[in-house]
This record gives sequence, C-alpha cells and structure tokens, in this order.
Amino acid sequence: MDWEHRFDADAPVYMQVTRGDVTLHLSEHHGDACPGAKVFIETQGVRELHAELTEKRYKYNHPGLEEAFYGAWEVTLHDPFGNRLVYVERFQ
Repeated sequence: MDWEHRFDADAPVYMQVTRGDVTLHLSEHHGDACPGAKVFIETQGVRELHAELTEKRYKYNHPGLEEAFYGAWEVTLHDPFGNRLVYVERFQ
C-alpha cells in the first residue's frame, strides 16, 4: 500500500497500491465502482508472487496458483473491498 486517504475516521477509504509496474487505485466511496468487480492484471512473475504470498502464511488468505484454460498462470487475490484481482501470466 502506497497511501490511503479518508476525509475523517468514519469516511470511506481511497487508497493506492503498487506492485512492480502495476499501480491500482481502490475506493470504498459509493458510486466509484461496482463492489465485487474482477480485474485482470497481465504481468510477469505470477508463480513467484504466489510463492511470496504463500511464505507469508496469512491466516485468512491462501491464494492458489491455477493453470487457466487459455494458457496462463493465475493468482486471484481479494482486496479489502470484495474485488477480485487476478494476476495473469501467459505461457511463453
């Protein structure tokens, strides 16, 4: 997480997160987007991302590494707002 902003302690959060060359802006504000969205992020190093997250042993988040039917590796993460962030690396 790069930063987060709230107008006050009870206000919705707006934040920026970055990993490598990918930067996302995430918002809890009503009307900014549809909760539960699914975003595909095409990148390199998906298997390494999965290994890194697995090593952290998060209590409530154990993302899997999947071989997608269309010839790619996928790791799906759930952000704090219920969205699915799918990191995709196509086979070479």
